[in-house]
Amino acid sequence: MYTDGACSGNPGPGGWAWAELDGAWHSGFEPETTNQRMEVAAALAACEEISTPLHIISDSTYVVNCWRDKWWEGWIRRGWKNSAKKPVANQDLWEQLVPYFRDREDLTLEWVKGHSGDAGNDLADALAVGAVQRREGAAGDTPPTEEFLGDEDQPTGFKVDAASQKDRGDPGTKKADPRVPDGTLLVVSGLSSPALQRSKPAARKLGEIISSYSEMHSDFVLLTGLRTGAEQLGASEAMARGIRYVVILPYPDPAASWSATRRKNFDALCAAAESTVTLEKNRPADSDAMQESISRRDGWMRSAANLAVVVTDGIDKDAEAAFRRWEKALGDDVWRLEVSV
Repeated sequence: MYTDGACSGNPGPGGWAWAELDGAWHSGFEPETTNQRMEVAAALAACEEISTPLHIISDSTYVVNCWRDKWWEGWIRRGWKNSAKKPVANQDLWEQLVPYFRDREDLTLEWVKGHSGDAGNDLADALAVGAVQRREGAAGDTPPTEEFLGDEDQPTGFKVDAASQKDRGDPGTKKADPRVPDGTLLVVSGLSSPALQRSKPAARKLGEIISSYSEMHSDFVLLTGLRTGAEQLGASEAMARGIRYVVILPYPDPAASWSATRRKNFDALCAAAESTVTLEKNRPADSDAMQESISRRDGWMRSAANLAVVVTDGIDKDAEAAFRRWEKALGDDVWRLEVSV
């Protein structure tokens, strides 16, 4: 069963749909909602209405990751708070869907890239868009006719915005800057402590997260600034696991003043990268200008990325500030990894 959600504006009028190729389908409409709510609603409707063994194919990492990585276990353990100790978004829908994730042994989920030519995904998308444009849902036991299928090219119809493109793992809206690599892009950020790179538990957990995303997204690329701490640890784990990564430098040779040991590690990680992007042509003249350049690079990465993992100990002010910035930029597509260093 394919599921999808659509929203004209975010928030705005929205639609959801589930559909099987050459078979039954159902769509629904909400006058004021969000893209993520519609993605969850589509999966929930499929679980509620299909009693036979069910394999859901969705283009929402929000839904599929929750099932695959059991985010809901932490939510329930913390009293429906996320890892940042904030209320879980869309709790009302998740409270209905999570019991299916937890108890239904005949349920599996699979991620598919949105707008990639997959016939089932395209059908569910068109049904969800159609619900938005007609302002009502519909259902049928045989393939839908054209009247129920929406057209995203209609001027008054649904238009995918940047937020929903990120949720679908489709980075197409970000290609205004040709330096942005192709693919589903994840950034590792957070703690800058050198001790983090010596922590085997932190490395193992971060490596597992990166591998999980890599397995889910065939076009996965890790973006790293290679600063000491979380950024270098992420690159090291990607290199060790044979996962593509691209180095994003704020200016030429940022490691020029580092110790020989740190410089050797930096050079090795650069050499193993798929490519290196240097955002500014000239090296800043002083430390204040360097920090400003690094801040601009961090902003560039937030605008480029689809996903992020922020490593924090829950105490470090810079890591906590980084998490807040990433959460503002990407919402639920940020993984907060708390470690002890």
